[in-house]
Amino acid sequence: MRVRFEQVDSPEKEEALIRAQIKSDDIKAAIEILEGNQRKIPLIKDGNNVFIDVSALYYIESVDKKSFVYTKQNCYETRLRLYELEETLGAYFLRVSKSMIVNLRKIKGVKSDISGRMEATLLNDEKIVISRSYVKEIKRRLDI
Repeated sequence: MRVRFEQVDSPEKEEALIRAQIKSDDIKAAIEILEGNQRKIPLIKDGNNVFIDVSALYYIESVDKKSFVYTKQNCYETRLRLYELEETLGAYFLRVSKSMIVNLRKIKGVKSDISGRMEATLLNDEKIVISRSYVKEIKRRLDI
């Protein structure tokens, strides 16, 4: 892939253009980096609406038809369903079970389980289980 850089004389003229055949995971990641990962999603905490940076999210879990978003220290509720979040969160988020999406940037380490599943340890030392059917994709995405 060719990369070109052109210096401009003012911030108003700054822009990035990516030309590709498909919007692959690598392209999505590049777009996220260029956008500064400043996207926010609406969440609910104690009945109040709050907006949290996508980069602060550790994982999202669905329990009893409700979706909960976890950051380093807090848990929020969201009205969005997992499939809606999966479409909008970006390339660094990956489904690891039918009821969970994880932020790949928040994974400290992974280890295999006897049953074919994996256990991931997050940066806040919380552990999550990766279902067997998602192990192949997470290994690919983490280059292991």
